[in-house]
Amino acid sequence: MNIAIVGASGAVGQEFLSVLENAPIDIDNLRLFGSERSAGRTYTFRGAETEPVRQLTDNPEDFKDIDFAFVSAGASVSRQYADVITAHGAIMIDNSSAFRMDADVPLVVPEVNGDDAFTAPRGIIANPNCTTIQMVVALKPINELSPIRRVHVATYQAASGAGATGMEELELQTRQLMNGEQPTVKKFVSQLAFNLIPHIDVFTDNGYTKEEMKMHCETKKIMHAPDLEVSATCVRVPVMRAHSEAIWAETERELSLEEVREAFADATGVVLVDKAEALGYPQPLDKAGTDPVYVGRVRKDLANSKGITFWTVADQIRKGAALNAVQIALYIIAHRK
Repeated sequence: MNIAIVGASGAVGQEFLSVLENAPIDIDNLRLFGSERSAGRTYTFRGAETEPVRQLTDNPEDFKDIDFAFVSAGASVSRQYADVITAHGAIMIDNSSAFRMDADVPLVVPEVNGDDAFTAPRGIIANPNCTTIQMVVALKPINELSPIRRVHVATYQAASGAGATGMEELELQTRQLMNGEQPTVKKFVSQLAFNLIPHIDVFTDNGYTKEEMKMHCETKKIMHAPDLEVSATCVRVPVMRAHSEAIWAETERELSLEEVREAFADATGVVLVDKAEALGYPQPLDKAGTDPVYVGRVRKDLANSKGITFWTVADQIRKGAALNAVQIALYIIAHRK
């Protein structure tokens, strides 16, 4: 198997290396690509030094014989180089927002709609937004009990969602404030340390941000549910890594807590941590660096007899990005005819 990583020096690119390190894939050739600034760097992978990072160019020969190309270099780069990457038959698994809502590009979370990966006429498969991935993995077992009609979600998104520079700024601001200094504000619209920012991405005409509209649109596509009603409020929080979400889901029939908890406990990719006591719920502090979507605080919605409310935590860089992309490739390898 020949693998390429585009954007290898970024936070998600580095996580690709980490996930692939122990992934059940026999990798014959690992080819790394990046910007002019990162070209020439090498990394340790499976006990050996990688080939130097290559600068991404318009030459499709760079991707000849590549089976899967994991791309995380931003939407503009993905659009510019998609034809180059796929020219010789490589499957491009793209982590940006460039193609997510294109009708001829599947948007895939393997636990939810893995078979969609086999309908990719352009050779491109889109990795959903991190918050959407986390939510639909948790919604799937409920939806199998009874179709979901409506979802409300409030997200609590870590600095990692803004990449390595976001995490660096949170650390810098915290240190500056503890030393009585004025905090540096560059990556975020406001001071993040000791604060909450109910603003992720740019605002759209309806008052929602693009991040919130991604959850609205992507959830419908992944779950094959165009009539599903989804409303989100996305908040940046001073957490280094791992996103949290409070979710309210309304189903067609009233569900018991017992069957919901049992469905979560049996679901692929979900770990149920649900005890009505202190620390009987998942927290981002100790779930960073892990693979599952953790679910807790499972309750009946007091405002809706057909509603279930619960709390989820997942690592944004792993399941919310690199891990999901690698799982797409593994799903294709395991299920293709």
